Amino acid sequence: MPKAQLVELYAHGLGVIDDARLEFGPGFNVLTGETGAGKTLLLGALGLCLGSDASASRFAFTSDTRAVALFVRDSGEELSFSRETSSSGRLRSSLNGAPSSVEALRALAEELIVIHGQHDSLALRSRSETVRLIDESGAVDTGELDAVRRQLSDARHLRDGYGGDKSTRTREIEFLTFQIRELNGAAILSATELDDTLEELTRLTTLRDGQAALVEVLELFDAESDEAVLSQYAQALSRLPESEAFDPVRASLRGALIQAREALRELAELGDGDAFDPRILEELDARASVLQQIARKYGGTLEAALFSRHDFEAQHDRLTVEEDRLDGLDEEIRALEEREDLLASRVRHERELAAINLTDAVRQQLTRVALANSSLRFVVDGDDGSDAQIFFTPNPGLPEGPLATLASGGELSRVLLAISLETANTDVVAVFDEVDAGLGGQVAQQIGECLSEVGRGQQVLAVTHLASVAARADHHFVIEKTIDHGVTRTSVRALAGDQRVREIARMLAGDDVTAESRALAKQLLENSVEVRAEADFSR
Repeated sequence: MPKAQLVELYAHGLGVIDDARLEFGPGFNVLTGETGAGKTLLLGALGLCLGSDASASRFAFTSDTRAVALFVRDSGEELSFSRETSSSGRLRSSLNGAPSSVEALRALAEELIVIHGQHDSLALRSRSETVRLIDESGAVDTGELDAVRRQLSDARHLRDGYGGDKSTRTREIEFLTFQIRELNGAAILSATELDDTLEELTRLTTLRDGQAALVEVLELFDAESDEAVLSQYAQALSRLPESEAFDPVRASLRGALIQAREALRELAELGDGDAFDPRILEELDARASVLQQIARKYGGTLEAALFSRHDFEAQHDRLTVEEDRLDGLDEEIRALEEREDLLASRVRHERELAAINLTDAVRQQLTRVALANSSLRFVVDGDDGSDAQIFFTPNPGLPEGPLATLASGGELSRVLLAISLETANTDVVAVFDEVDAGLGGQVAQQIGECLSEVGRGQQVLAVTHLASVAARADHHFVIEKTIDHGVTRTSVRALAGDQRVREIARMLAGDDVTAESRALAKQLLENSVEVRAEADFSR
């Protein structure tokens, strides 16, 4: 039984779709209808609620656009994906009725459904999906390799936490030793030592500069030279005429000279040649330079430098104490790497064999999907073969290349159908959008048979214009367009009995359904029932 099924699709207010609800069944479901009836819009609604980019469909949005897809897993779990326009015109996303992100919808949808359109067979463009197909087809077991890689990742992570491999740890220990030695050599007294040193240096520098200015002032006023201010003052005073008339002035000037000399003596007493030691000033300047350099190298402050020293010492102790254990960890990692190489080589060999077998199997299906002249092969590369691609050539004699670059949209879809015949994925729902485009006759019948066959392993939804394909479906839905008073509307309904006969006949002969086309339609449906019965019996 398939592990996931799309049980219902609802679309409202999307282009010509006013209100449409489809209840899908297991197996092969088919959607038919005239060109332009809205089949593409329905698939667009499905992609929309699963988180696809809405830019291409915005022209069809209305103020109340809503799309809902309901899935059921084999466990009975229901998952409802919804997108709808808000009052602002933006799209709201929800999962099981709760607000969600479009990324969450998209990620979960990838586990449930794959849509293969004419230009969007993305499953075959993914290398990881190609590897999955190869592994499943060849029963390649990577469990032991995955386990070893997890152990190796954990061991490397642990080793990295201790400084890396032995040579890296040795360099780390040497550098830590240098840093610790440099910080210890700085002999930082406290976190404020630099501030204290700069403050004392400023005080002594100011004092030194003040003493120098004081000496200069004393020399200017009363030096032994004749140019001193007081010496010149005394000389000028001595030149006053000896006359009683000048005696008061002379006395006043002499008093001023005496007062000036007394003031200079007091000023000289303020000077202290021993107030500072120039060597202390030099030592403080050198100390400030050392502390500033340390602060710049280790966090910008002495507090950060002291913390760094503590951290470096702890790291150094940890590396040296754990050295024996880490040497053992190095050996463990080397052993795991050797084991990984051995297992990766084994897995690659198994994948190479599986790729060859899968290539042969899928090639046998190419004729059934109208690719008789094409060729493809699964190619693996890399240490473990996980770098996998599908190489393709559409015609004999042409060079092969990656499937995604050489195949047309229709070829991509049909290649996926051929692969699905050999590797039906019961985990997901497969949607094929006009995989039979441009085909007819016997080839179209073969495509119908293939879709029906895939539907026995997983739920399949297909859009088709071909009666021979639609007749093979287990469940048939028709999309019809009507015009009422100049307004176009699309409706969707499930078909059974005579209604289905009529739709198959329309697909055969057009709107002018004849008795012959109805008879042929009945014959196609009866043949389909017989083929399905034979297939069920053989199973």
